[in-house]
Amino acid sequence: MQADTYADAQPPFDPAILAAVVGGTTAGVAVFDTELRYVYVNAALERINGIPAAEHLGRTVTEVLPYLDAREDAMRAVLADGKPRDITSSGYTPAASGRARRYWHGAYHRLEVDGQVRGIAAIVLEVMASGDEQRELEQARRNLTLLDAAVSRIGTTLDMDTTCAELVDLVVPALADAATVEVFPPDVAAPVRPAPPGMLRLRRAAITAVAGLREGLEEFGLTSEYIDYQEDASVPRCLETDQPVVANLGDDRHLGNASANPQRVAAYRALGMHSTVVVPLSVRGGPLGVLGLVRAGDSPVFSDEDVVVARELAARAAVDLDHARRFAHEHTIALELQRSLLSEPRLPHPHIEVATRYLPADRGAMVGGDWFDVIPLPDGRHLKAMGDVMGHGVEAAVAMSHYRSLLRLLADELLPPHRILEQLDRMVERSGPDRAATCLLAVVDRTGGTCELASAGHLPPVFIDPGDAGARLGEVAAGPPLGTGFGGYVTTAVECGPGTVMFMYTDGLVERRGEDIDVSVRRLAEMTLPASGSLDELLDGVLARFGPGAEDDIAVLASRARIPEPEQDL
Repeated sequence: MQADTYADAQPPFDPAILAAVVGGTTAGVAVFDTELRYVYVNAALERINGIPAAEHLGRTVTEVLPYLDAREDAMRAVLADGKPRDITSSGYTPAASGRARRYWHGAYHRLEVDGQVRGIAAIVLEVMASGDEQRELEQARRNLTLLDAAVSRIGTTLDMDTTCAELVDLVVPALADAATVEVFPPDVAAPVRPAPPGMLRLRRAAITAVAGLREGLEEFGLTSEYIDYQEDASVPRCLETDQPVVANLGDDRHLGNASANPQRVAAYRALGMHSTVVVPLSVRGGPLGVLGLVRAGDSPVFSDEDVVVARELAARAAVDLDHARRFAHEHTIALELQRSLLSEPRLPHPHIEVATRYLPADRGAMVGGDWFDVIPLPDGRHLKAMGDVMGHGVEAAVAMSHYRSLLRLLADELLPPHRILEQLDRMVERSGPDRAATCLLAVVDRTGGTCELASAGHLPPVFIDPGDAGARLGEVAAGPPLGTGFGGYVTTAVECGPGTVMFMYTDGLVERRGEDIDVSVRRLAEMTLPASGSLDELLDGVLARFGPGAEDDIAVLASRARIPEPEQDL
């Protein structure tokens, strides 16, 4: 009878995969659920116990084999602490001839999926087993451990290269002496030179090898290099058929067919390569790349079981790679959109200085909706804006563009700041983007010594007066965010004469986990101008001091009206 599974308690692995990996081994293999009931039994264990596989399923060892010392206490300990254990058991089974006591040695380890304990895997062999059977026991144990480890070790981030590196680090040396992952170039990125006619181009995302082969890795191509494959090489054939390609490289002709191009045959031969497997990394949307495995020197050639394990590992990694690829695609689009929208604002007047900075939280994070603008007004004043659209990604960047465009349209009407916010709030609430935003507006008259401020849920600005006066927080009444339709904004006049620096920012600069935001904002009042008086140096210093540890994007803007030069007597 073939191996079977318990219908009411699915094993952590696909039964077909289990059967392919351990179904043919002479070692007995079982998978138990958290109640220590059989959910999978291979053919070898069926023979060892002398009981059909179907009669195991859904029952405990004690229920199936009442005359066996099953050591269920040790099995429960494996479930409890996750530490693998070697357990020796003895007793009598229906398969035994006569009433002689038999002894078995078993390796037990806990199975987890997505951090949840799913049961125990057991690989057992009679103590009197032959050397070949012992080796098969160890191989089956390694394969199950490898599949189990893939759950927690692959896909820990949304970075494609990190995921590829996790995959090769898992399979070397457990499954291969060397491994590479190559992926198609991203569809949203700087263009690269085209591949030669008739060649397939992939990007080497990760590569590793056992210690004895590392010095020769350069011949395989370094990480991030582009590799061009001839049409009849193993990699293009694997991608075309979506099936593994196994090659035992008996001579230079076979090596040439498997390699990227014939020029590499000598280098591959020098490494002692004799067996390769290329496995597709594919999802329903199509191929993403390949996993390449190499064995060299005294290592055995790849077996059918090895290929099954490699295919299962590649299938799991492909899901994580697809998530990372989609993330990278959206992140690149959003970042380029945000960069194009956050171009340096034009100076409203020769006597007005403006400096800006935009700092993403980190390279892997989705971009946000932070934005700023400086808009000259027809009456000689100018409008400064700092905003933050809630959320991240392409949608937030598009919404940010919408807010900025509406603001520029309203600025020409010469309304006070609170009226601009009211109009913007109504327009967005009726037909604008489905994302709320905070916004701080400042209308500045460089000759009048004051500025008018209004806030839609945004943090207050900081003013740095010339001389020894130092910095102060602007007292601004904050109304509700834009897009809510509530209105209720107020314009506040604040003293801001020539030489006073106005500093505006988004919450990424001050928002820190475990600290009240009011405390963080008050810390900004400690800012001072650098000795040079440069606004660019001021922003660089602020980001160096307050930027580390930010969990959100940061946008900052500093501006001031120059102090007029004294008139000279003629």
